Amino acid sequence: MRLFWEITRLAFRRQLTYRAAAWAGLATNIFFGLLRALVMIALFGAREQVAGMTLQDAVTYTGLTQAVIAYLSIFGWYDVMDSVHSGEISADLLRPLGYIRFWLAVDLGRAAVNLLLRGVTIMLIYALFIDLSLPGSPAQWLALGPAIFLSWLVSFGWRFLVNLAAFWTPNARGVGRFAFGMVWVLSGFYMPLRLYPAWFQAICQATPFPALVNTPVEVFLGLLEGQALWMALLHQAAWTAALLAVAHLILNQGVRRLVIQGG
Repeated sequence: MRLFWEITRLAFRRQLTYRAAAWAGLATNIFFGLLRALVMIALFGAREQVAGMTLQDAVTYTGLTQAVIAYLSIFGWYDVMDSVHSGEISADLLRPLGYIRFWLAVDLGRAAVNLLLRGVTIMLIYALFIDLSLPGSPAQWLALGPAIFLSWLVSFGWRFLVNLAAFWTPNARGVGRFAFGMVWVLSGFYMPLRLYPAWFQAICQATPFPALVNTPVEVFLGLLEGQALWMALLHQAAWTAALLAVAHLILNQGVRRLVIQGG
């Protein structure tokens, strides 16, 4: 575990060196957050509530979803893919830490910096101008931390799994663009899932993607209570275990293929 945390620390420090990029990304997130907030205001019109969400909830939602873009790498992450294509994986596989755990540590450092520099900052800026919706009970506050952490684990599991396509094709970024595009729609990033028709919500809930965005957002907004709250966290944990288990199996197959081909 000491090596894991040392790699995380180094990744955290390395990510901090890109502060200019982080602030530029923050400005972009705030701009598009404002546009999305205006869309929500137009959508609600004179209605006080839509699908259990108030206008205050909807505007807070735009801030929350913009805040997790960099934390969860919503728009794409190709580091493992690049390491396979460049051959750097040969060195990574020799490290005294499992390949998945190594990248988990690296990504944890990256995610932590983006959560602090961009995620928290965006919400603080929103709070200066908007009366945010907040969790309404101690249980919801307690559940918020695990929900945010588990959302990152599910995100990592999915991103790592997508990146493993590099073992089978030299143009794996096409696979990545399609896979990450599904996340934007099915996770509740573009629009709260509860605003979609029931049949589409059922499709979304059959995938791991709501665990990335929809669950932590609804926990923050206080839309999940009691048994529904704990079932949502269990849903996140189950998808984390499933994605990492599948990633482990496919990684083993990919490494065998890499060795057979003399990579």
